[in-house]
Amino acid sequence: MAYHGPAYGLSRECQMKSQAKFDPARAKKVCDWIEGITDIHLDMPSNEEGVRDQLDFGHALKDGIAICNLLNVLQPGSVKKINSIKSPFKQRENIELFLKGCESYGLKSQDLFQVNDLYENKNLYMVVDCLYGLGGIAQKKGFSGLIIGVKVADENKRNFTEIQLKASHQIIGLQYGSNKGASQAGMVAYGTGRQIIPGEAQRHMCEESHKIIGLQSGSNKGASQAGMTPYGATRQIIPEEGTER
Repeated sequence: MAYHGPAYGLSRECQMKSQAKFDPARAKKVCDWIEGITDIHLDMPSNEEGVRDQLDFGHALKDGIAICNLLNVLQPGSVKKINSIKSPFKQRENIELFLKGCESYGLKSQDLFQVNDLYENKNLYMVVDCLYGLGGIAQKKGFSGLIIGVKVADENKRNFTEIQLKASHQIIGLQYGSNKGASQAGMVAYGTGRQIIPGEAQRHMCEESHKIIGLQSGSNKGASQAGMTPYGATRQIIPEEGTER
């Protein structure tokens, strides 16, 4: 594995978040599951304490041999050739073959991890999640051995008739709100002021009061069309002295 040195800034922040998502208890269950199914003893830096942190977990599965044997137990023939040579290229190839076998076994691409997530200990929590997902798929396919994770639900496809589909178009979803209880009571003419009056006071108001234009709406008193000319005609501005003549 290449040495990248310490991380700083955003890279350090992402590394800290990845480490916080790693759960040693879940990782230990994954290791026990692999050992119980494959009968392969995982090599831990500290065999007495088991999985202490994510580095121990990554060291145990780094070569890809154990996970490839695990997949072959769940679905024989998934990985036809498992490399036992302790070279970086062959170990990476084992991990890549495991990921391809998982996808053909039924795992979705978003449930998989990248090769460097395991080989370079970058996002080992994704490796744990992937193996838990693999255990759920195994339960769905009827695997009778040791299990881990939650069983993936079976597809429950529903077939609707054309009449049922058309009827659904008449239903207004709740996200659109509702117009039940809407009323135009109390609405006034466009442009007029609307007075907010309590319900008890409205009972004592007469209909003539609705005809009064509020001061906030302006007034047309004193308006006149005197001096106006037809549209398009010129308007003469004559001084006051000329009008006397």
